[in-house]
Amino acid sequence: MPDTATPDSTGTDAAAPYEPTGRTVPSRAGQRASYDRELVHSILDEAYLCHLGFVRDGAPVVLPTLFGRVGERLYVHGSTGSRPLRDTRAADPGMAVCLTVTHVDGLVLARSAFHHSMNYRSVVVHGIARTVTDPEERRVALDAIVDQVVPGRSADSRPADAKELAATAVIRLDLEELSAKVRTGGPNDDPADLSLPYWAGVVPLARGYAAPVPSDDLDPTVPVPDYLTAL
Repeated sequence: MPDTATPDSTGTDAAAPYEPTGRTVPSRAGQRASYDRELVHSILDEAYLCHLGFVRDGAPVVLPTLFGRVGERLYVHGSTGSRPLRDTRAADPGMAVCLTVTHVDGLVLARSAFHHSMNYRSVVVHGIARTVTDPEERRVALDAIVDQVVPGRSADSRPADAKELAATAVIRLDLEELSAKVRTGGPNDDPADLSLPYWAGVVPLARGYAAPVPSDDLDPTVPVPDYLTAL
């Protein structure tokens, strides 16, 4: 979704960086942290799986789930019977969460075991998750989650009916307290190890898509949509 240098619906200047906080400044490798809004959005928009962390009964819980971004808001959906979504409705003003997204771009192999690493791009978001009750915002959020997985898919599928909507909860997390972190480049071997006879370098990783496999009960005259072949 495009961003401009004007405030969005949350009143945020789309060109301004995010403000660092005590929770978003890393305690190590601080040079890899970024609060650039465009970078954060690009990392989020390339993903569709996030990990949502919260505290339940005094213990931490982390759940993998789909998400969607609309401007300066992230949306997560699930069953109205799921524990975190019930807790978000019950809490006032909401539930404290931490949401993370990570892309692994390469395996960094060093001459020493200590300096093995990964090239990655990640975003960590802290905030209060709130239940979305407005019908129009719920519709926008659910379309965004579907399109986050495959852009264009929400317009090429049946929308949720009243019964399905009643069984679906949506929570919102504003992009306010967050940071991106990025590692690139090769291994950081110690000078004394450079002459060791071990291979060192980067094994690049890339996300790929195979040819779509139609459902067994799909009418064979239904073509593969352009947005799938474009993947």
